[in-house]
Amino acid sequence: MDTYADLVFLGGRVVTVDAHFTVASALAVTGGTITAVGAREDVAPLIGPGTRVIDLRGATLLPGINDSHLHGCAFGVATPPLSLDIRHPSVSSLADAAEAVKEAVGRTPGGQWITGHGWDPGYLAECVADPSRQPSRHDLDAVSPDHPVVLYSFSGHATWVNSKALELIGIDRHTLAPPGGAIVVDEHGEPTGLLHEGAQALVQNALPPLSRRERADAIRSALAALARLGVTSYTEPGLGPGGDGIMRGALGTETLDVYRELLAGGELTARVGVLLLPTGMAGTAEEFARAFDALDGPDRRCATGEAADPRHLAIHGVKIFADGVVPNKTSWMHDPYVGGGCGALCVGGETDDERVAEIGAMIRYAHAAGHQLGVHVTGDRAADTVTDAFAAAVAEHPRPDARHYVIHGDFLTAHSMKVLAAHGFGANMNPTIKWTVADMEEEFVGTERAAYAWPYRDAIDAGVRVASGSDAPVTYPDWRQGVATMVLRESKAGGRVSGPEQRIGLAEAIRTYTIEAAWQDFADDWKGSLEPGKAADLCVLDGDLLAADPHDIPEMPVVLTVVDGRVVHDTLRD
Repeated sequence: MDTYADLVFLGGRVVTVDAHFTVASALAVTGGTITAVGAREDVAPLIGPGTRVIDLRGATLLPGINDSHLHGCAFGVATPPLSLDIRHPSVSSLADAAEAVKEAVGRTPGGQWITGHGWDPGYLAECVADPSRQPSRHDLDAVSPDHPVVLYSFSGHATWVNSKALELIGIDRHTLAPPGGAIVVDEHGEPTGLLHEGAQALVQNALPPLSRRERADAIRSALAALARLGVTSYTEPGLGPGGDGIMRGALGTETLDVYRELLAGGELTARVGVLLLPTGMAGTAEEFARAFDALDGPDRRCATGEAADPRHLAIHGVKIFADGVVPNKTSWMHDPYVGGGCGALCVGGETDDERVAEIGAMIRYAHAAGHQLGVHVTGDRAADTVTDAFAAAVAEHPRPDARHYVIHGDFLTAHSMKVLAAHGFGANMNPTIKWTVADMEEEFVGTERAAYAWPYRDAIDAGVRVASGSDAPVTYPDWRQGVATMVLRESKAGGRVSGPEQRIGLAEAIRTYTIEAAWQDFADDWKGSLEPGKAADLCVLDGDLLAADPHDIPEMPVVLTVVDGRVVHDTLRD
């Protein structure tokens, strides 16, 4: 034998995720490639004196997990040690949030900004008890009168600040909110400290942009967390000039440069795909075209597959927002609904022919230029508008295998699914968002719509290629919870079933995080399943995933993660 394997796995459940969802018991890796899959006798000849032989003892070996919608730099910025953790269950009340800020004040030099991420009105006790109660600057002023405080919601659609921050930003009763935004005021017309949608830019513009070192540290932090979760690939869904003002520039152009530096230094412990973000939420077609044409040469070359190392860092396409841009709306619906209570975000229903035309023009422009499109779509009106625009762009400029997809697709219609399937387009859904918001969805959209939200079953049955992502830092990037949610459709807080008819099977759920996500990346021919010749991206889960109670899946430990044959997380004992 001229070449022995570097790694050999024996005695486990090797879930190949091939076309037949074959389950083997052994696998061998040589270099960065899978060289054998099957039984013990199939890998035994590859075992040499330098081979690490791992007895899985019944554990599950999966393809490396591909989180197909994850803001990596923003996730690092939004989590400790770079930011306060004010997510549920760490924070379950406004009082808890204030206490976290108080502790931060005690260790932060005077006058410095304190930031936190993840508050969720659906899990703040005061808001739940009194739906008219909203987070306020007064909740924070008592514990932080001199430090400016900025606390971002889990969804990214609202920001909560204290009076010192309002003073430094220059927001008062006379301040006008930017288009598409809202400055919440009290009965006296004074700002409460809560900013929605585009008004958050007032905060972002006041904060100093992230330094290059801060961006690199944030990405390193994210990569370490993802390795512990078995995530070997992810998509950064929007980096570019349109993100320069979001989360201190975490979604900005310089972040892409930092990714390139980390790649050159051998520090990328996950494969990263990128969607470019020429403009933000409210960009017009003209602004989009101008910003896209102005992108630097390396970005344009990378977008056409000419990156230095496209298997580890590649730009796949362009991101556009189809919603979240109409004033007072985040979901763009055919029929109106009104959200009530603490943190209500949206109403909808009006026809917006001008916006339909703008979206169509942006999609045609990027498609004609040869790029994949990932379009932010929440709401059934948005879904129909975007999928019809995809089809029109392809009819006008035929191009095989464009692999455009809708991002979120929480209210895909039968029509939009039919169009996606007919043209080979995809949908990128977020099961952990469904899990997080299921208990409050009915308040916003009604019982029937809430049950339907994120229609995995209907989309897969319609023939749509469906990939799953966490949208971190909106939710924690734990694919195990995502799999359990797709199978169970149970909510985070009460375990209530929401839309049982949209449940899918375990094998289907695993595919959304592996081979279907690889398809979205134009990479299903070399990653996403455990087959000879494919990249050795692996995730080992302690226990038998295929036999586990779905309720137990989120607690099954990830004990080994391998990227391109390189071990990046290891708690196994050989």
